[in-house]
Amino acid sequence: MTPSTHFLQDILRQPEEMLEAIAFLTGAGEKPLREASELIKSSDNVLLTGIGASWHAAMGAGSLLQTSGKPACLREAGELLHFAAIPSGSVIIAISRTGRSIEIVQLLEKARKVGAPVIGVTNSSDGPLARESKVALVIPTRMDHAISVNTYSTPLIAAAALGASVTGNWDSIVPGLKQAIEALPSQVEIWKTQLETTKWLKDSARYYFLARGGSIGTCHEARLLWEEGAKTPATAMSTSGFRHGPQEIVRPGVRFGMWIDQSQMREQDLAVAADLRELGASVMLVGENLPSDAADLVCHLPASPPNWQFAIDAIPAQLAAERMSRLAGVDCDSFRVCSYVVEDEHGLLRRKTEASPNAG
Repeated sequence: MTPSTHFLQDILRQPEEMLEAIAFLTGAGEKPLREASELIKSSDNVLLTGIGASWHAAMGAGSLLQTSGKPACLREAGELLHFAAIPSGSVIIAISRTGRSIEIVQLLEKARKVGAPVIGVTNSSDGPLARESKVALVIPTRMDHAISVNTYSTPLIAAAALGASVTGNWDSIVPGLKQAIEALPSQVEIWKTQLETTKWLKDSARYYFLARGGSIGTCHEARLLWEEGAKTPATAMSTSGFRHGPQEIVRPGVRFGMWIDQSQMREQDLAVAADLRELGASVMLVGENLPSDAADLVCHLPASPPNWQFAIDAIPAQLAAERMSRLAGVDCDSFRVCSYVVEDEHGLLRRKTEASPNAG
């Protein structure tokens, strides 16, 4: 029997949480979704931001906006806070599971000073992001034990729904997206079985994650899952970027996880996978309608609406990271160094602050 971790339990309840997020967005959350959409339409500049797993969710939602022809500037929250000016006429879409991360809290103040309205996408109704945003999409999702799983996927769906509502096709997306999510539980069982026996997972191996489009956010999330869950380094980048120099690291034993887009660059990326294997690397592929012999491990995705694969394609990587933690003999359910919410910007280690002798 597969040992049960909190991480795994959070992954297994994910399809239900995703469906509840859609029910919220088409029900009680429809009004704030519409208000946020109108705010974006009336703005000259759209800035999309987040940090940690929420930043990776922003990458997926941003890709959807850009694919549909609505310009959106993506900037990680710490960079937007400290190293960027907010242009006049901007609206900021900020994603944060709790809305308490220090960069998000300080960004709210920066936005207020320049008169830029903030659309908050969060899972916490009592966080600063929900309280202080011009419009807040508060997705009612039960918090994860430690690693962001449901608090990654449900804000991702909400931010993407916001992008689709701007272009007017959210209503047409909903049936196909629900159908894809409803197909996930049976597929999860298949992926779990594959991951229990695959040789692609190997403790101490070097891992690279590659993708295009909205799935670039997924491959960065996979890298974070590897580091948080299995406590081991990994690298993530676009497939195109990897082909311009980094491929020099390829040698026997290196592991690659690749996300294959639904329609674009499929032949080219399958050729990359084949060449990686010829060079001695081991490859996992994630995508729709893939040849079963195209990699050492192929995770087939249920069909989702065009350009929406990123909404569901992190789940194989989540399961792989959980399995990898058990192979490595590490505890995926606790953080050794990182706090659950990063609420200050000093150092890495949490230290008790001594009271000032002048404190009243």
